[in-house]
Amino acid sequence: MATLNHLERASRVLPGGVNSPVRAFRGVGGDPVFVRAAEGPWLIAEDGRRYIDYIGGYGPHILGHGYSEIAAAVSEALSRGTAFGAPTVAEIELAELVIDAIPSLEMVRLVNSGTEATMSALRVARAATGRDRFVKFEGCYHGHADPFLVAAGSGAATLGVPSSPGVPEAVTADTLLAPFNDLAAVQELFARHADIAAVFLEPIAGNMGLVLPQPGFLEGLRELCDRHGALLIFDEVMTGFRVAWGGAQEILGVLPDLTTFGKVIGGGLPTGAYGGRRDLMSMVAPAGPVYQAGTLSGNPLAVAAGLAALRQLDGSDAYERLEASGGSLQRGFEAAAQHHAIPLQVHRQGSMLGLFFTADEVHRVEDVDASDHDRFGRVFHHLLAAGVHLPPSPYECLFISLAHGEAEIAQTVESFDRALAAEKDHRKS
Repeated sequence: MATLNHLERASRVLPGGVNSPVRAFRGVGGDPVFVRAAEGPWLIAEDGRRYIDYIGGYGPHILGHGYSEIAAAVSEALSRGTAFGAPTVAEIELAELVIDAIPSLEMVRLVNSGTEATMSALRVARAATGRDRFVKFEGCYHGHADPFLVAAGSGAATLGVPSSPGVPEAVTADTLLAPFNDLAAVQELFARHADIAAVFLEPIAGNMGLVLPQPGFLEGLRELCDRHGALLIFDEVMTGFRVAWGGAQEILGVLPDLTTFGKVIGGGLPTGAYGGRRDLMSMVAPAGPVYQAGTLSGNPLAVAAGLAALRQLDGSDAYERLEASGGSLQRGFEAAAQHHAIPLQVHRQGSMLGLFFTADEVHRVEDVDASDHDRFGRVFHHLLAAGVHLPPSPYECLFISLAHGEAEIAQTVESFDRALAAEKDHRKS
């Protein structure tokens, strides 16, 4: 009897062989790498092969994999217990640290994931305004809660249509869609609907590659929300503590009413949070009537990991070092593309990068859709064969850690250059 490979074996017991869709390599083809361990900037596969890692757990591993202080903190917390169903002092310390860092926060609630954070923040916004509708931008992903699972629409007047079976149309009927970076479309939505509770977005979009806000876009959203009595909510699950100590809102200079977090504040362990103005967060139970609960919220292991990670970043030169590494990688990618005359747009904010094989500017998800996905897949597999593991989709960001040194960046750029050389041969054939 033939021995099953890992994916075949997994597919017998897991839908698609994975526990999260992007891991299945459907965006690039082929079979996923099954990872046994990770250290520093490296992933180590079950077959022993080593890959320079640009997935980074999709954001949290700013310090690199297996960081000793995080491991020690989790080990110490584990020795005291895994879950108490009771408050701990460490939860207070993490909340204080997050509030101190993020400009718009006065109170936070710890939860278990980014999805929990976004669905809870929306509930608060609806309760605070007494309204039901909210604006979501095409290409922005806010977790898999039903109100956020809507297909890309055709413009500002489009109402949300469920993009997944099992999501009732009634649940997404109050989800209004607009193109990212299109302030006029949002203005039209406010003109059409007087009952918009919130505008909800990633201030730097990280779920369609990396798409940056155009000048004036976020400022315009802030003004529209203020004028119409709606709340502005930033999803900083990816960008919080990743692009800057104070998140995207610190570097972009626009403050939301509510913000959601995940990934980084747990040091790589499952956690999340939502927070904002005191008057809004005081509506959350038990202080107020807006119900939200979680048995494992503020889990001591995740809190310990998050505290250890954030304390390493606080007051350090981490973001200057990440900026330098990100800039070096971006310049290397762009130089290789220019050398081989292959159209490429490289978007970057600090240690987050997006690669788009197109000659056109990329400002919204339609632009990402129009980029060369086949070429992305071929380049992805050239790099994978060379020991460089990108996120397996043109709609995902690359993440750099402090563990990525000059040698890893140079190896990546060299491998990318060879991949684009192979693309020239593919084009000739």
